Amino acid sequence: MREQHDVPLSTLTTMRVGGPAARLVTVTTTDELVDAVREVDDADEPLLVVSGGSNLIVSDDGFEGTVVHVATSGIEPESADYCGGAVVRVAAGEPWDDVVVRAVAEGWAGVEALSGIPGLTGATPIQNVGAYGQDVSQTIAQVRTWDRQEQAVRTFMNADCAFTYRHSRFKGHSRYVVLDVLFQFEVADLGRPVAYAALAKGLGVELGTRVPLSDAREAVLEQRRSRGMVLDAADPDTWSCGSFFTNPILSRREFDALVERVGERLGWEGPTPPRFPESDGRVKTSAAWLIDHAGFAKGFGLPAPAALSTKHTLAVTNRGGATTADVLALARQVRDGVRDMFGVTLVNEPVLVGEQL
Repeated sequence: MREQHDVPLSTLTTMRVGGPAARLVTVTTTDELVDAVREVDDADEPLLVVSGGSNLIVSDDGFEGTVVHVATSGIEPESADYCGGAVVRVAAGEPWDDVVVRAVAEGWAGVEALSGIPGLTGATPIQNVGAYGQDVSQTIAQVRTWDRQEQAVRTFMNADCAFTYRHSRFKGHSRYVVLDVLFQFEVADLGRPVAYAALAKGLGVELGTRVPLSDAREAVLEQRRSRGMVLDAADPDTWSCGSFFTNPILSRREFDALVERVGERLGWEGPTPPRFPESDGRVKTSAAWLIDHAGFAKGFGLPAPAALSTKHTLAVTNRGGATTADVLALARQVRDGVRDMFGVTLVNEPVLVGEQL
């Protein structure tokens, strides 16, 4: 366990913004993680748990309390057979893409479409990380946590995690600290059926086709790079939290009202918002489409220090030297512009610490 003081939190986030942590404790084992959290709770001090920082925006004022930086590691197969699949326990501090690389190499199917996503494994169940037709809830068997309220280790089975689109029972509060995640993968040479049109096109296959795991991974990485969604120290388009807003899920009535509003604003012969039916009768639409058609094109805001990515309108980026205030001012401008144009209020995906959008 390592303790430091007045460490800029910008160094621990992919957006590269955020003021100093009064106290930073880096933990490398699960026992250290539990001990560090218990110590802060026993002292009744503010606590912020940070993993990969890829979904986190901290105030320019920093954090007056203890930041616990999770750096635990381990990818441990507990069983691997063709009947029951591969059961693999992964430490919360294990980089997520390292898990995908291992899965592809071992023939563990189910997360190949989640290649290139930054952050650590412990964060993936919190917002049910997903992309290109897959999400982690499809392969998670258990989530083992430290329950800060009960002061005990508590394990949740998949059905108890309340997974929905970019959400789970762990999101929105700080009661549970994820210690490790147990995955159950299919043992196969081919990935799960391709469920995303752009990915199928890039692979040159029909939707629903199964392709070799390595092919699926490379195709996903190509798609993500084209959108600036693979971290690159030399590319400011990747200095972001990825998608800043979630895709809106609307009732049928709300979606019909959106279509009406789009027709009034863009013309009845013009474009119509994407429609993706949900199993509960609601309709998901595209935040990126709404942002673009509300007048916020790729690169909007340049040459200011905070601007939309030149590759993808859904990413708010730090072009170098941006502050948290700069980032959030741009995000508010986009959110309010979409609401004024189309009547839909976008919801931020990253967690804001010491700030509100």
